[in-house]
Amino acid sequence: MTGSALYAPHCWQAEIEARLARFSVLVCHRRFGKTTLSVNRLIAAALATERDDWRGAYIAPYYKQAKTVAWDALKRYLGPGSGIEGARFSEGELRADLPNGARIRLLGANDPDSLRGVYLDGVVFDEVAQMPLRVWTEVIRPALADRKGWALFIGTPQGRNALHDLYRRAQREKHWFAALYRATDTNVLDPDELAQARREMSAEEYEQEFECSFTAAVRGAYFGGLMADLERRGAIGATPHDPGLPVHTAWDLGMSDATAIWFCQAAPGGEFRFIDYYECQGVGLDHYVKILDAKPYVYGRHIAPHDIRVRELGTGKSRLETAAGLGLRFDVCPNIPLVDGINAVRLLLPKCRFDASACEPGIEALRHYRREFSERMNTFHPLPLHDWTSHATDAFRYFSVGFRPPRQGRLPQRTVNDFNPFGREK
Repeated sequence: MTGSALYAPHCWQAEIEARLARFSVLVCHRRFGKTTLSVNRLIAAALATERDDWRGAYIAPYYKQAKTVAWDALKRYLGPGSGIEGARFSEGELRADLPNGARIRLLGANDPDSLRGVYLDGVVFDEVAQMPLRVWTEVIRPALADRKGWALFIGTPQGRNALHDLYRRAQREKHWFAALYRATDTNVLDPDELAQARREMSAEEYEQEFECSFTAAVRGAYFGGLMADLERRGAIGATPHDPGLPVHTAWDLGMSDATAIWFCQAAPGGEFRFIDYYECQGVGLDHYVKILDAKPYVYGRHIAPHDIRVRELGTGKSRLETAAGLGLRFDVCPNIPLVDGINAVRLLLPKCRFDASACEPGIEALRHYRREFSERMNTFHPLPLHDWTSHATDAFRYFSVGFRPPRQGRLPQRTVNDFNPFGREK
C-alpha cells in the first residue's frame, strides 16, 4: 500500500494490508493502531485512484467522536513531511481534498438518514460495536454499489452486536476477510503495561478491551471466560466426525418452545468432541427421529431430562414411552439442583472441542447464557435468565450430568449399515 511517507506500519498492520478484501472486518485490542491503519488505507486508495471524483469516508459512532479520533491523524498523514503536496483541509466539514480531485470526509453514524444520497468508493467504520447495523445495510452498502466500493470495519468487542455479526459473517463468506488480534498475541503493547492494566481492570473489562472477548461484556455470563479460553487454544474450529466412534446425543425437550440436541463423540484420552447441533420447535418427536436417521452417524447413548417421564394429559403416555415406540431409547439424566448442573458444565467445558460451523447456534448460546442483573437491587438474580440461550445450554447441562462413557470407546470393525440409526445391531 503506497501512501503517506509518515506511515510506517508494524508487522500486524502490514499483514492486514496484504490480506484486505473488498469487505474486511478487523477485531483489534485497544491501542493496536487500527485508526492509523484505516486512515492510511483511505489515503492510499485516494492517491491510487484513476477517478477524478473519488470519495472516501471515515464513519465513527458520533460526528464529534470522528473528529476527536481521526481528524488529527488525517491531517498529519496528509500534511507536511507526508510526501503529499497540495492537500487542503476544511475544518468546518471535516474534509480533506487531495490534488487529484479525491476527497475524504469524516462522518457520524448517529443520524443515519443524513448519510443518504452520497456515493462512496471506500469507507471505514470505526467502533462498529456502537453503531446500529442498519447504517451499513440500509445506507452505506447501497452507496457503494454503482462504484463497486470497498468497506473496512474496525473495532473492539462490546458484546453481541453489529461488530459481532459482521465478524461472524466475514468468517463464512467468500470475498470477505476477517481477523482478530489479541494483545497477548501481537506484543504491540509492553507486557508490563498489560500486567498493570490487568491488575487495575476487572477481569471482564480486560478480556473485552485487550483480549477481544465478545462474551466478557455479557454481564453475568456463566461460561463466557471458559468459551473464550477454548477459542484461544483452537478448540472451537473444524471438528470432523470420526466414523470409528459412536455419536451420543443430549436433548432438551421443549413442549411449545424449542427442542435442542447436541451430538458428541467421546474420544480416547478424555476429550469430548461436539460435532453437530440441531434445534427446532413446533414439531413432534417423530421429526427429530427422522433428523437423526438422516445423519451418517452410528449412535451410542441418548440423554434426556428427567421430566421426559411425565405423562401428557392428551395421551396418558410419557414422552419416554413415545420415543421408545419410535425406536429411540433414552437414558434419563438425574434430577440434581440447577447450580450443580451448571458446575458440571464448568468442569466439562475445558475437555471439549466444538465444530465451529455445525455447532454455531449452540456455541453462541453457551457464550451468552447468563444471570440477569437487577439495576434496582444492584445485584444478580440467583437463577439464569430464560431466553434463547436456555435450550442449548440445558441440553449441554444434561450431557454434563448424565453421560457416562461406555467401556469400549471405539466401535467394532463394522460398517454403518450393520447398525440401525439408533446404535442397535440389526
